Amino acid sequence: MNTSEALAGLPALPALERDWQLAARTDPWLLHDIRHAVDGPFHLLYPEQFADNLRAFQRVLADHEVRGQVYFGKKANKAGCWLPEVAALDAGVDVASVPELVHALAAGVRGCDIGVTGAAKSDELLRLAVRHGSVIAVDALDELERLAAVATAAAPVRVLLRRLPPGAPHSRFGLSDSELRSALERCLGLPQLRMIGFSFHLDGYEAAPRAELAYESIRMSVAARRAGLPITALSIGGGFACRYVSDADWTEFEDRRTGEWFHAGKHFEKFYPYAQGPTGPDMLAAILAAEFDGRTLAAHLRRHELEVFLEPGRALLIDAGFTVFPVLGFKQHDAHGITTVQGLSMSLSEQWKGSEFLPDPILVPASADREPRPVYSCVGGSSCMEYDVLTWRKVRMSQRPAHGDLLLYPNTAGYQMDKNESEFHQLPLPPKIVLSHRDGRPRWRLDR
Repeated sequence: MNTSEALAGLPALPALERDWQLAARTDPWLLHDIRHAVDGPFHLLYPEQFADNLRAFQRVLADHEVRGQVYFGKKANKAGCWLPEVAALDAGVDVASVPELVHALAAGVRGCDIGVTGAAKSDELLRLAVRHGSVIAVDALDELERLAAVATAAAPVRVLLRRLPPGAPHSRFGLSDSELRSALERCLGLPQLRMIGFSFHLDGYEAAPRAELAYESIRMSVAARRAGLPITALSIGGGFACRYVSDADWTEFEDRRTGEWFHAGKHFEKFYPYAQGPTGPDMLAAILAAEFDGRTLAAHLRRHELEVFLEPGRALLIDAGFTVFPVLGFKQHDAHGITTVQGLSMSLSEQWKGSEFLPDPILVPASADREPRPVYSCVGGSSCMEYDVLTWRKVRMSQRPAHGDLLLYPNTAGYQMDKNESEFHQLPLPPKIVLSHRDGRPRWRLDR
C-alpha cells in the first residue's frame, strides 16, 4: 500500500465556491500573472460579491418592513475596496479606532453612517466621532462622562448604551443593569447626549438568543422613551453565521474526527462551525420572524417605531475573497507530506478558539504536464518557527506540490486575511489585489 492509499479514508472539506472564485482559480494565467507581479503571496478580493451580500441584508429589512442600517464591521478586513460599495448602497461602517474612522470618511462614507463601538475609546476618537455626527455605543460610565465633556448642546451626539449580555456576566463589555440605570439618568440630565437606544453583542451564531434579547431591549426602550429619552433604534450587534462547506462534509468530519488526521497529532479543542444554518441574511430573517406575545419581532419594531442596527463583518465578506501562497517545496514525512509555502501562517489567521482554518486548500499547478497522482500533505510557512503551520490537517491534494505551484485558500476575506499578519523575517505583508471584470475579461489592481 502506498502512502496515499494509507490515508485514503481521511474526509475532505471542499469549500463551497461562487462562480467568480471558480473562474479565477481555473483561469490559465490570472493567478500566476498576479504572483509574478507581486513576487509572493497575495489576497484576492472581489467587491462585487461583497455588494451582493450587503444588498441581501438590506432586502431582508425591506421585506419585513423594518427600518434599519447595516454596518460593515471594518475590523473583519482592512482593505479599502469594500468602503465605496458601502457608500454607494447608503450602508454604514462600524469602527473602533481613529484610523478606521478616517479611512471610512475618506472613502465617502458619511459621518452619520458610521458607528463607533469597542471598549474605552480615546478622547481623539470621541472628538472625531462627535464632529462628524457618528453614533457612539457607550461601554462604561466614565466613557459617558468623557463623551459629555466633548459633545455640545448645540450639536448633541447620538448615543447607544451597550448592555452587558445577561448570559455573560463576566464580559468586559457592556453596562450592568445598575450601570444602565445610572447612565439613563445622566442622559436625561445632559442635553448634549441624545440617547437613541440600546445595543448588545452576543457570542455564538444562533438566531433565538438574539431575538429574545432584542425583544427584551424593545421593552426597555419603551420604558426609557416614557421617561423622556428619544429612543429610536436598537442595535443587535453581529455574529451572523456563515457557511463554508456542505452539511454532509462537515458532519462526517465532526463525527469521525481524530488526532491522527493532524500532523504531529496536533489537537484542537474546537473549530468554527463551518457548516451551520440559518446563515447571513436568512439568520436576520429568522430573528425578525421570531414571535413574542403573538407578534413577530419585526411587528414589535414597527409598532414602536424602532429601527434596527446590525453589524455583520464576516457575513458581508463571505465568498468575497481568497488567499494564494506560492509553493516553495514538498517533502515526504511518514505517510503524508509537508508542503512549504512562501509566506507565514499569520497571514491565514483563524484564531477562533485557538483553531485553524479548515476548508481544503486547493493546489493550482504551474504546469499541466505532471502526473496527477494525489498526495496528502500538511502545510507550513516559510519561517524558522516550528509552530508556523497554515494547515496541520493532512489534506488531499490533486498531485504532489512542486516549486512554482500555487496553493489557494478559499473564502478567507472574513477575518483570516489580516487579523494577525506579521513582517517576521522582514517578509512583506501579502498585498491585497482587487478583482473586477470588464468586457468579459478579468482585471486586477492593488487595493488602495
